Amino acid sequence: MENVNLDFWTLIRQGAISTYPLLVCSVVVLGVAIERVLALRGALSSATRLTAEVVPLVWRKTFPEATERADPATPMGRIFTEVLGAREKLAWPQLERLAIDRQFEEIQGAGTYLWILGTIGAAAPFIGLFGTVIGIIRAFHAMALAGTGGFGVVAAGISEALIATALGLAVGITAVILYNFFQARVDQIDGALRIGSARLLEALGAEGRDGDR
Repeated sequence: MENVNLDFWTLIRQGAISTYPLLVCSVVVLGVAIERVLALRGALSSATRLTAEVVPLVWRKTFPEATERADPATPMGRIFTEVLGAREKLAWPQLERLAIDRQFEEIQGAGTYLWILGTIGAAAPFIGLFGTVIGIIRAFHAMALAGTGGFGVVAAGISEALIATALGLAVGITAVILYNFFQARVDQIDGALRIGSARLLEALGAEGRDGDR
């Protein structure tokens, strides 16, 4: 019985019409994952920490120290810095709108490039399936040209074609898992920013009520 060559790179070359695009997709998925890990690193913990540190200072009306503690290198810190800096310049409705707008901008930034993971996760299995269909067509075409029949004639070609489906599923599943992971992290960051902003506004609102008395 003739040995079937199952060398991975040989199969990749034979299914080039879909396996090469899938390899490119896998590199893109890896690049987006690394970029998002670095971009979101510490965002959730810093939001919780800054809320616990800055809001009590605002309640005590020590605004210079509160502004100094608000680290502008973090999403929560940027929101705190801008809201505290505008507290004497804007009316209360405008200050609330400012906090909401800045929170929205930070969440939009946190979700950058996630659409790429979602798109690849949805498209990669179909790209692999397309490559498999093309491979099977080639296998049957070769059988027609040879003028012989039987499963043994097309088995090798079909096994080579199926590597496209396997690779497409591998890339797609990985992309979907990463997309869901990062989307969940963005949702957690969104919740932390909402809580922090609400507590800061509550403290600033209390200051305004005290000033009206």
